[in-house]
Amino acid sequence: MFSFFSHLKDIHYDWDVLELRPLSTEDCKVLSNSLKKSGIPVVEFFCFGNWYVEVRGRSFDEYFESLSSRVKNTVKRKSNKFKKIDGSRVDIVTEYSELDKAISAYEKVYNSSWKVTEPYPEFIPGLIRTAERCGALRLGLAYIGDEVIAAQLWIVADNTAYIFKLAYDESYKKLSAGTILTTTLMKHVINVDKVAVVDYLCGDDPYKKEWMSSRRERWGVMAFNTSTPRGMLEMIRHKSVYYIKQLVDKMKDVYEKFR
Repeated sequence: MFSFFSHLKDIHYDWDVLELRPLSTEDCKVLSNSLKKSGIPVVEFFCFGNWYVEVRGRSFDEYFESLSSRVKNTVKRKSNKFKKIDGSRVDIVTEYSELDKAISAYEKVYNSSWKVTEPYPEFIPGLIRTAERCGALRLGLAYIGDEVIAAQLWIVADNTAYIFKLAYDESYKKLSAGTILTTTLMKHVINVDKVAVVDYLCGDDPYKKEWMSSRRERWGVMAFNTSTPRGMLEMIRHKSVYYIKQLVDKMKDVYEKFR
């Protein structure tokens, strides 16, 4: 790694800024130190919090009992209400025979949700098809009759269930179909797939810690080529922001001590 970064420093004009992310806290430190030893200025930066739960061989029922009373009561109440609606059901799509219909249902829900329009419309359908070919697809769809009202895209790989995309039709928000889907998919990946970890990926959304038990951080490293005008300017800009933030954090600590 050190020789690679030393070579990178010698390539004076072929790059300005190198951004590496997301990384574990440990990997971030290793990369940052290797870059510094090669004489390349760097700034480390926070990317996002990552919530996850280690199953530790538990059944779904055992996992469910570990959740807060509020979450358990909400799940039971909303599940009973959903089951009483005529035509209500949840499908978990994993196989090719159902794929085209499932993709159309997912896109219909997504377009009816609060989500920002996908910048690359073919990416998610392509990801779903690739995951199905690898045996990794777990696409949950909640229906009332023929109307799809919520969708969740999970991917199972490396003994881990990754919760990738969530969406629901806002006109059915009161039914909490997202909660129903999360419960159903969680039960499937724990009892059927027997995963070791369920990972909510990026973000500190409040609802994630209701289902997960642990949090870790993902960081990034920005490296600067000071041999180019843009590389130098970007280094000055980001270093300034970095040191100002550190100063503000120290001032906050002092304030808390003497308050």
